[in-house]
Amino acid sequence: RLEEFLKKEVDLELSTLPDFEERVIDVSEVEQLMNSINAIPAPCAPVINPQAPNAATGTSLRVCWGLFSDDTVECYQLCYQPVSNERHSDEQAEHTLKVKETYCTITGLLPNTQYEFWVSALNASGISPPSERAVYVTAPSPPTIKSKKIQSCENAALVCWESRDINPVDSYTVEL
Repeated sequence: RLEEFLKKEVDLELSTLPDFEERVIDVSEVEQLMNSINAIPAPCAPVINPQAPNAATGTSLRVCWGLFSDDTVECYQLCYQPVSNERHSDEQAEHTLKVKETYCTITGLLPNTQYEFWVSALNASGISPPSERAVYVTAPSPPTIKSKKIQSCENAALVCWESRDINPVDSYTVEL
């Protein structure tokens, strides 16, 4: 059957001729829309401020930063961790907070402890590179006065106390 079919002459003439038109597509409206979209770039890295005086208590720190550009920022991502010589400790865990302002008070920290902070800015286009890292220190715990060891005489007094801090304290101020 195939041989018979191949011997037949087949007429491949189309009943209608194809009509190819040259069409010009107007994309000017699309171009205008594309040009009207203001794509904002991802923000630049913020600059974290050094620790300010009186910005710490025994369990909290106030961290501030700024942007030195006209970037559009929706929020900031503040990261911190305790500074430690030991690696892979549970207390070495990195914490991350989302913040709307250019400052944040972190609570629940350990007294007389160094913490490392860094911040990134976020917008619809993405996240900035992180800032430089800054080390902040919480205030030491108040010492405990050893009342059984207090001695006094007419012109002098001996007062003893002990620190409740793990890390050494630089100095103490005694007020009378």
